[in-house]
Amino acid sequence: MNATVAGLLLAAWLMVCDALAFPKAQTGLRLRSLPGSVVLLFASMALFGAVLALTGAWLVSAVFVGMLAAALTLVSNIKWSVLGEPLVFSDFALVGALFQHPQFYFSALTRGQIALLIAGCVFVTGLLAGFSTTSLTARAVGIGLIAASGAAMTAVLRVDYWQTLVTNPDPDRDVLRHGLIATTIVYWSRWRHQPGPPACDLPAMGEGSNHLVVIVQCESFADPIDLFGAECPALPGLEAARSMAWQSGKLIVSGFGAYTMRTEYGVLFGRGEQQLGLRRFDPFLSAHEEVSWALPQRLKREDWTSVFVHPHDLRFYGRNKLMPAAGFDQLVGSEAFPSTSSSGGRYVTDEAVCDKILELAARERGATMIYAVTIENHGPWPPDKGEDGRHNGADYLRLLRRSDTMLGSLLDRLPRFGRPVTLCFFGDHRPSIPDVSEPGASRHTPYVVACFGADGVPLSRTGVSVDLTPAQLHHTILFAMGRSRAE
Repeated sequence: MNATVAGLLLAAWLMVCDALAFPKAQTGLRLRSLPGSVVLLFASMALFGAVLALTGAWLVSAVFVGMLAAALTLVSNIKWSVLGEPLVFSDFALVGALFQHPQFYFSALTRGQIALLIAGCVFVTGLLAGFSTTSLTARAVGIGLIAASGAAMTAVLRVDYWQTLVTNPDPDRDVLRHGLIATTIVYWSRWRHQPGPPACDLPAMGEGSNHLVVIVQCESFADPIDLFGAECPALPGLEAARSMAWQSGKLIVSGFGAYTMRTEYGVLFGRGEQQLGLRRFDPFLSAHEEVSWALPQRLKREDWTSVFVHPHDLRFYGRNKLMPAAGFDQLVGSEAFPSTSSSGGRYVTDEAVCDKILELAARERGATMIYAVTIENHGPWPPDKGEDGRHNGADYLRLLRRSDTMLGSLLDRLPRFGRPVTLCFFGDHRPSIPDVSEPGASRHTPYVVACFGADGVPLSRTGVSVDLTPAQLHHTILFAMGRSRAE
């Protein structure tokens, strides 16, 4: 087989793999746009050249590129089926976390899929190790391919044709039209050059009293009635919170089953996805440029103490560095909580987080903001089956009730501290549970904002229900804090 035929066969394989990435055409196998196919081929040629320069082996380089294309399509399709979104460029920033916290990622794969990926890695490693050559000519050609295809792709990426992907990014729409590889590369290329916002020049909020603000971002917290139907019993803590809330409603989150950081960023930084542009997919990657917008920075530092609580490794998503830069005076991580072995679960319990919040509230007597993130109800959940053979979500509901108990305890005990209190409680995203909660149009979670006077009496605005984005909830919290001080 001559080189031309081999190259054409590899190009055809790459286009077929990319055409199979979800979302794909509903009828037949439709190839992507011409510009998208051009980016795909130039990127593949550059990768082929890199492997060729490394190994000096033509066949090994072709097999590596072909298998990588198939693997990316497989992983993206799994992600799309579980989370309702194809691979995006920011997912590759989590490669390190994949090895630090594999339970968060491999839990979405079946044993067969894991075995297939492992076998593929072993096969490719064997190819690279066993079939490399000492050919200097092949390596020189590889370097030439990298230079030529890299220059050509750079020119293609600079054309104005891609601007709509930047101003209004939509992974489903863009992958369907241009392909997985082209969309990933265009997003990443334009994201690298997207400027940050100007520094926040809004006045900081001072505080002359001992106001206590508690914000709880609850893992996978959703109204079970939204997931399971009206026959599912209501959560007593959530119902009580809604009855006395200053404001409550649906939190319109963009992620499903994951992407906690998108919701967390919105509530902490108050910048919406239209403002973020391509930064919306993982706003923590660029949040260090935007810390002046963070909630603790919106409070006068000399008047307030801000505490960030998360019973997990704070290096995850770089919180150990980002949160101090965002203005938090104290960070409370996993080391401050009892071992999970004592509770029999995988993660620190919501009860333990509740106790820590109350401990901090009792200790910090000046104006204090506590932002807490829970993790007990993180998936995967055991596939308990009902009589119809479908997943009934029993384990998720058991843990959800623990989160609800936490909410009830905070509502009961925080007003007893004899100080003005603003409590905000919300779910970061819905759970991804086969047969029960799957990707779709509805992704909202509940939120409640409750305000109490120093006498413990709730400052109620009966009947006020407003649907908000996480960024809008940020501004609602600030508004509620101001109203609590005035009343």
